[in-house]
Amino acid sequence: MATASVAFKSREDHRKQLELEEARKAGLAPAEVDEDGKEINPHIPQYMSSAPWYLNAERPSLKHQRKWKSDPNYTKSWYDRGAKIHQADKYRKGACENCGAMTHNAKACMERPRKVGAKWTNMHIAPDEKIETFELDYDGKRDRWNGYDPATYARVIERYEARDEARRKFLKEQQLKKLEEKNNKQNEDAEVSDEDEDEDDLKVDEAKVDESKQMDFAKVEKRVRTTGGGSTGTVRNLRIREDTAKYLLNLDVNSAYYDPKTRSMREDPLPDADPNEKFYGGDNQNRISGQALDFKQLNVHAWEAFDKGQDIHLQAAPSQAELLYKNYKVIKEKLKSHTKDAIMEKYGNAAAEEKLPRELLLGQSERQVEYDRAGRIVKGLEMALPKSKYEEDVFINNHTSVWGSWWKDHQWGYKCCKQTIRNSYCTGAAGIEAAEAAADLMKSNIARKATSEDTPAPAEEKKLATWGSEVPDDIVLDQKKLTEALKKEDERRKEEKDERKRKYNVRWNDEVTAEDMEAYRMKKVHHDDPMKDFLN
Repeated sequence: MATASVAFKSREDHRKQLELEEARKAGLAPAEVDEDGKEINPHIPQYMSSAPWYLNAERPSLKHQRKWKSDPNYTKSWYDRGAKIHQADKYRKGACENCGAMTHNAKACMERPRKVGAKWTNMHIAPDEKIETFELDYDGKRDRWNGYDPATYARVIERYEARDEARRKFLKEQQLKKLEEKNNKQNEDAEVSDEDEDEDDLKVDEAKVDESKQMDFAKVEKRVRTTGGGSTGTVRNLRIREDTAKYLLNLDVNSAYYDPKTRSMREDPLPDADPNEKFYGGDNQNRISGQALDFKQLNVHAWEAFDKGQDIHLQAAPSQAELLYKNYKVIKEKLKSHTKDAIMEKYGNAAAEEKLPRELLLGQSERQVEYDRAGRIVKGLEMALPKSKYEEDVFINNHTSVWGSWWKDHQWGYKCCKQTIRNSYCTGAAGIEAAEAAADLMKSNIARKATSEDTPAPAEEKKLATWGSEVPDDIVLDQKKLTEALKKEDERRKEEKDERKRKYNVRWNDEVTAEDMEAYRMKKVHHDDPMKDFLN
């Protein structure tokens, strides 16, 4: 027989277990019972799902594999929403600093943040919420309707009943109105016939199918995402079954790619065919035509407006984005028309139907003008020269010619005075003479300088400085300055010996006087001097 395998710690435990089983068989020891108080057959293993037929077992046990008894702590109750348990009169230590409730802190407070919290005002203390904890079982954790109050569905029923009542009332009023109109008619036969027709019109047949639904040949019911293949949904296919499938229009392997999963063919399968004869030009045709192009322009406008700093987002606020785009198009059209009108008003419209005058086209007229030999007008008026929008023959600062009437050395100027400064005052012939004299003087100075550079001056003998190898005899030294220079030299030598005496802010003086060089020479140590050790 199959017995349950038990692991013992020692041989002594195994021996005791065998003695206990022998005593139970002999009736000298009590039998082992389960949780229900029934005797456990030692020959039936506890892991078997069904006992063998020859053991005569009453029932097999799988208590070690599953929980037979449900835990009494599990409950199906739900939270009491909005329930309050205690209303305090003053602030308590550890309560919420904002509202004063003890069941949460200020960070988790759902009340509006007060300007001064209840901790400091000690007024308007909020009541404590009812905090509940439930230990849900397996089904309770996964119950999507847990905590739902079925009584709330009565509101839905009331709304539908009110709608039906209003509908019946409206139909009854319409019937009474039609009947009153029929009673006013004189012809009873016509009245009876009209009454029958109106009654037929006023009858509401729930099973009547709309004509648009009857003609909806492209409506296909398809199952999606259910155990049987999906929930019933409506898939509309606008292709008539008699039409050729898109993947059969061009059997060339290298033609437009057809995706069988999405049933899409983006490219045109017949690009060389006559566009008037083909009914399908690829799925991309829908993307560049109709409202798809307008939506793409709306998207681009939203992106550009966001980049320029406007708070606009097409997915977050589509109505706002569309309204801004409409206003943008209106303003753009107004600005475009305003610019066009301004240009036409200023320069005219060459495409207009109005013909220009012949005088403007050919520059001729029929008026007669006679001149004498000197060029003076004898008969008629002199032809007026056309003027531009710029000022002409305007002389400023006493000039007799306009700016730009004279050119020299890549510079514009006035012809009357030959000046190249725009805002200069006219000096006339005297200014021209003075400018020429200045130019001649400059040329002579340049020539004289060039000749002097060609003949170098004789080099003068320079005396040696005091810090040279020899000291000139005619040098004169100031005794006071020499004394000060000697003191400075001593201080400098002390600083060189001990750098700690050097100050933080050191100012260097690059100007070396004759006294400084004399002091340096006098303090300088000559290593070849035999008396150097006796110097101070």
